[in-house]
Amino acid sequence: MVKVGITGQAGFIGTHLFNTLSLHKEDFELVPSKDEFFSSSTSLENFVIHCDVIVHLAAMNRHNDPKVIYSTNIEIVQKLISALENTNSKAHVLFSSSSQEDNDNPYGKSKKEGRILLSNWAKKNGGGFTGLIIPNVFGPFGLPNYNSVVATFSHKLNHNETPKILTDAELKLIYVDELVQQIIAWIKEYKQNQVISEVRVPHTVEKKVSEILALLKNYKEQYVEQNIIPSLKSMFEINLFNTFRCYMDIKNHYPVHYVQHVDDRGKFVEIIRINDGGQVSFSTIKPGITRGDHFHTRKIERFSVIKGKALIQLRKIGTDKVIEFILSGEESSFVDMPIWYTHNIKNIGDDDLYTIFWINEFYDPKDPDTFILEV
Repeated sequence: MVKVGITGQAGFIGTHLFNTLSLHKEDFELVPSKDEFFSSSTSLENFVIHCDVIVHLAAMNRHNDPKVIYSTNIEIVQKLISALENTNSKAHVLFSSSSQEDNDNPYGKSKKEGRILLSNWAKKNGGGFTGLIIPNVFGPFGLPNYNSVVATFSHKLNHNETPKILTDAELKLIYVDELVQQIIAWIKEYKQNQVISEVRVPHTVEKKVSEILALLKNYKEQYVEQNIIPSLKSMFEINLFNTFRCYMDIKNHYPVHYVQHVDDRGKFVEIIRINDGGQVSFSTIKPGITRGDHFHTRKIERFSVIKGKALIQLRKIGTDKVIEFILSGEESSFVDMPIWYTHNIKNIGDDDLYTIFWINEFYDPKDPDTFILEV
């Protein structure tokens, strides 16, 4: 079992890494870490001495004074090296650097110099080291105006603020879970005295800032305001959508009340609509009442009874043969409605019938799909 400590454990990447490693207790023993350890040499040395692997994530990303960013990050590395040397640690250190190394700014310089300092420590003292140069990371729970533009835009949109693009740069991005899996792979393969000074972690997607904002605005309009699951065309868009949802004002947004269509037959409620052409709905039907008596030319439709007893009838257009099914809430079953089959559903029980519908409707207002015709 590998004993793993994470500096910056409470930060954005650190939280995701810690939580994921916690799911694999058979492989890893987590050594708790706190930011305060860097204010006490005794605490930091006690942390270091218990670790086989140290993932060094602790760093300052932003400050009004760029010199403070540089000096703070170098100081953190120096304190870690002192603790390693004072305890004669042979731990393998995985260092989180940044693609900002390639830019002439204080943060990038501090990460590059910190990586070199730790690499030299490992070579000199027989420890292990892997210097990871990481692209822009996005994902749930990053701090707005600090960790990523995705976090900033998602927070602003979900709090009715207007995001602004300062520079429409092309961003090389990696989702935080993708990064965590790569770090875990490095942890599993670590060797105490192996030194790899520079590893470029590949980005998984490249997008302009304006493209990201356009997607996030669409999620706000469709998911938050219209109760529609947006079209998600790639793993990046799934990850971006899930990130966006984490910045919603959950306490005040939910519960969302359904729009109900109520008449003498019962009620019909749409639970969710999917932008790619689907929706889930449920209905109540009073005893003796029949719904339907129509057919579709495109719509894919599935009926399932969750309470009560129903008679479902289908008849192929142009024929007299009626196919009948009896469904009950006592059993788990469903019936699909083929196109060009007129169909209905009738409550043949003594109580209200509860039915759930899944529909994939390829809607075209110029080309109607539903036509009334009795079974």
